[in-house]
Amino acid sequence: MSKVLITGGAGFIGFHLSNRLLNEGYEVVAIDNMNEYYSVDLKYDRLRQFNVERETMVYNKPVVTSNNYTFIKLDLTDRDNLHALFTESQFDYVINLAAQAGVRYSIENPYTYEKNNIDGFLNILEGCRHNNVKHLLYASSSSVYGLNSEIPFTESHPTEHPISLYAASKKANEMMAHTYSYLYNVPTSGLRFFTVYGPWGRPDMALFLFTKAMLEDKEIEVFNHGEMLRDVTYVDDIVDGITRLIPHTPDGLENSEVLPSDKSIAPYSIYNIGNGSPVPLMDFVNEIEKNIGCKAKINFKPLQPGDVPRTFADTSKLEKAVGYKSKTGVPEGIKNFYNWYKDYYLS
Repeated sequence: MSKVLITGGAGFIGFHLSNRLLNEGYEVVAIDNMNEYYSVDLKYDRLRQFNVERETMVYNKPVVTSNNYTFIKLDLTDRDNLHALFTESQFDYVINLAAQAGVRYSIENPYTYEKNNIDGFLNILEGCRHNNVKHLLYASSSSVYGLNSEIPFTESHPTEHPISLYAASKKANEMMAHTYSYLYNVPTSGLRFFTVYGPWGRPDMALFLFTKAMLEDKEIEVFNHGEMLRDVTYVDDIVDGITRLIPHTPDGLENSEVLPSDKSIAPYSIYNIGNGSPVPLMDFVNEIEKNIGCKAKINFKPLQPGDVPRTFADTSKLEKAVGYKSKTGVPEGIKNFYNWYKDYYLS
């Protein structure tokens, strides 16, 4: 049985991925620092699905359940305890989803991005380097494309012009991973996620904010006066792509803009992982209205600093590598989210 470390295990994607990998027969060790960027109650309720209760948690002490799942409250920046975990556990695979999220939040709180997204990721790389991890997969972001205006976004497009510190930290992760792949032969795959949504989602994301406001008969804020195009990706599709990639060691032979022109031989790759079919933001709002049964009160606002007006993923590289294909359309995805929201908050 292969053992997988999932960082950010109490997070949105980490929760769904843990569930999928347990069903696939993996042994899962999940860690999370349980920070208060958004409701910790939601994080604890996710963990409760794995029979992990809040009162059983002690920092750096594992909570072991009966279904090959272990949770540890641990911060990536805690170098000593993280490295001890790597040494003791000897993970086959590591999936790094932990990070300080949020483009707009990075404008107001820059230092937390350096600490969590740079220092924390370096500790992960060191753990993989010294413990013969077969494959490190890590969360990057579509935000690395920054000022790139050519669509659809492909992995070969330039990413030298990020427009938020969050995006810059994700670009730094990609370059750090390449360094470790090249110097130490650590197999790494960076996953450029495109707006992920679905049940158990983050309360700071648009779908969650819009749904909550509309149910409370409040205004929703729609930026760039509604002229937004978003490649939104249902969480099950994201998890399927990650799961397919876990045993797929990157060969480093496909060139991209982060690799030298003579092509690196490092076991390193970057993949877009999205829907591949962008949706106008107002169409997204209309689908929420259909599910709730009311019209949104809309406050149109200008584009926010650090945000981009459109995202569009070319996922052909991931499809070629592991057969990935997004399967969930926006109507189905929003319906699933709304049904969960009603059960969780309104029942």
